[in-house]
Order: sequence, then C-alpha cells, then structure tokens
Amino acid sequence: MKKNVLIVGAGGVAHVAAHKCAQNNDILGDICIASRTQSKCDAIIESVRRKEHIKDAAGRIYSRRIDALDIPETVKLIKETGSQIVINLAQAYVNMSLLEACIQAGVAYMDTAIHEDPAKVCEDPPWYANYEWKRKDRCKEHGITAILGAGFDPGVVNAYCAYAAKHCFDKIDTIDIMDVNAGSHGKYFATNFDPEINFREFKKVWAWIDRKWVLEKVHSIKMMYDFPVCGRQPVYLNGHDELHSLSKNIDANSIRFWMGFSDHYINVFTVLANLGLISEKPIKTAEGVEVVPLKVLKALLPDPSSLAKNYTGKTCIGNYIKGEKDGKNKEVFIYNICDHAECYKEVESQAISYTAGVPPVAAAMLIAHGEWDVKTMANVEELDPDPFIGLLDTMGLPTVVQAGPAPLEPSARVK
Repeated sequence: MKKNVLIVGAGGVAHVAAHKCAQNNDILGDICIASRTQSKCDAIIESVRRKEHIKDAAGRIYSRRIDALDIPETVKLIKETGSQIVINLAQAYVNMSLLEACIQAGVAYMDTAIHEDPAKVCEDPPWYANYEWKRKDRCKEHGITAILGAGFDPGVVNAYCAYAAKHCFDKIDTIDIMDVNAGSHGKYFATNFDPEINFREFKKVWAWIDRKWVLEKVHSIKMMYDFPVCGRQPVYLNGHDELHSLSKNIDANSIRFWMGFSDHYINVFTVLANLGLISEKPIKTAEGVEVVPLKVLKALLPDPSSLAKNYTGKTCIGNYIKGEKDGKNKEVFIYNICDHAECYKEVESQAISYTAGVPPVAAAMLIAHGEWDVKTMANVEELDPDPFIGLLDTMGLPTVVQAGPAPLEPSARVK
C-alpha cells in the first residue's frame, strides 16, 4: 500500500486537494505541499487546520519550497519526504520534469492537465503523443504508475466515457462533453483557472469528428443546452485535453468538447484578443522594456483563488452520449452539479477548483489501495471507472446518469 503524498503547486486546485488529502490522511499518510512560493503552501495548511480537516491527528501536513523544473532537486525532495504518490497541480510547463523525477525516484505520478511547451501553443493532435506517451514504455519498464489528466475535465469526464462504454452502450456514436459555470463572482472579468494557461487554449479548436481531427476557429460554433439545475446555457465548441486520449481509447465516431461562456465573457475576450493582449509573444514598450502581453494581462486579472468567498451559483459538467444498446438507439447525460457556496463552506474554495481538486485525491486513494496502481502510464478512461466514480460520490462530487433524449439545440456557426 502506497502512502505519503507530495502535492506540487499552491493554487486553487492544490488548495482543494490538500483539504481532501487531509480528510483522508488515514489512507494517504503524510502530506507535503511544495511550490516555488512556500508562503502560499503555508496559507493552504492554515486553511486546512482552520477547518479542522486533518482526520488522523498523528499525520503530518507541512510545506517545502521546490523548483519543479529542477529534476535532481525534485528527486531529492521526494526521497526526503518519503512520498510515494506525487500529485502535480503546478503549471503544465513542469509536467515532463515532474514525471521524470517520479520515474527516477520510483514513485507514482499524476496530473490534471496535458503538458505544455511555453514556446508552443496548440500543437497538432494528438497532444499526449507529443510528450507524455513517449514515456509510457519507461513507466512500464520501471513499474511506475502514471495517471494522466486526473482532474474533472480531463479526468472524471474520461471516466464517464469509460462508464458509458462499460454499462450503457454496445456502440457509441457521439460524445459531447459540456462544461458550464452558471455562477457569479462579482468581478467585471475573470478566468476560472490560471489566465495564462486558460488563454493559451483559445488559439485553435481541434475536435474529433467522424473519426478524424477537424480544425475550427475559436468561439465560432455555438450550441444551446438546457442543463439540469443550471438551465439553458450557451456553449461553444472548444479544443481540450481529453479529446486527444479519448480519440484513441474510446470507440466513438465523434467526440467534442463544449465550454460555456456568457455573452459578456465573449465580448471582453474578443476585445482582448483583437488588441493582442492574449499573445504569448514578447513585445517592447516605447521605453525599451520587453513584456509578454499575456503575462501582463494575467497580472491585471483577479487571481482565480481570490474569487471563492463571493462566488454564487452552480457548475454542471457532463457527457451527453448517443449510441446503441441491444439494437436500439439510446441517449444519456452523465453529469455532476457543484455549488460554489457549498464548496466555500467546506474547503474555502469555489466550485471550479473543487471539481478539479477532488478527483486527483480520489485517484491517489485508489493508487494507495492498489486498485489503480497499474505500474504503467494510463489515461483515466483506460482504468476501471466504477471505483473512481463511486469514491467521488462520497467525496462531494456525486454523479447522475440521466436517460435521454436531452434538450439539445443543433450547433450553429457564429456570424
């Protein structure tokens, strides 16, 4: 049984994961939170203690400073802390360094987002093949469990696909993954996650349609969907991490990802994009100072973790799936509803960080128990979805399986 967890990162998702690890430290053991800014780790620990979430009082929760790009130092920290499971919740730029450190240290690894090269944006698909999957043979050779994309999307939505293939369908035609936030944070404009990573996604839209990759323009295809609890919401076709593994591991004709955006969000984003403020390419000011517009914008926008206290409303993330069962057409919507205010009450977070931060802890518990300790690299849909979804039901992210047909309006190109 693997014990002792190293959480790398100290943002909103790491905040939630630390709370959930502490609530289950009788299984997961000691918890070390490490990032470049140790004071942020300490603030998370203060929150955990304030909410009295340390289940086993004998367990340790403590912080360290780490540069996750420094592989030898990371290996050293893993060994010094006795960590057997590393949960990577840092920026996606460090994924390959952390994975390499875990291989060298002989410990389990997981992340919640695909690796990104800072110099490249929206590379050609399938993205996992560009970096992560090239290391799969080494993971298998060394018996290293590496679970990729173990957040909600990617992560839980991948498990929903596996669940549907296992329990609901003989043949799957289309999978539409939809993520909507019907909440309000009280700010003029903000992103749900790190603005830099968020906006880097909005350069190209790759979708898996009719068993091939199709490239579309950002925010050019819109659909209306009547979500449970959250009501009728606009969603836009988007590129996203999970499509790149699901296209390989799930037998479906089309797999698409849709993200909900309000008209206000689209208007502000369009202005920022047209002004060049979401560009990752350096420019020089009149004074000769070199700046990256996207990094300047990130500094101007609210820190997503600062939105938690005033957030109201709910999120809905789910998979609308069409296919056949026993020779008959079938449709289901598999989803979760999460409440911003309830998340703040429990762990001093908003629902978006909550939905991303709880699943990797559930995955860590399954590794600790041995159910997901597969000794190789795997995306979530390659693993048994039942224990994962069942565990999430007890950890604040219950799943609903709703029979169709769902209230879906056909997609249309935005004029």
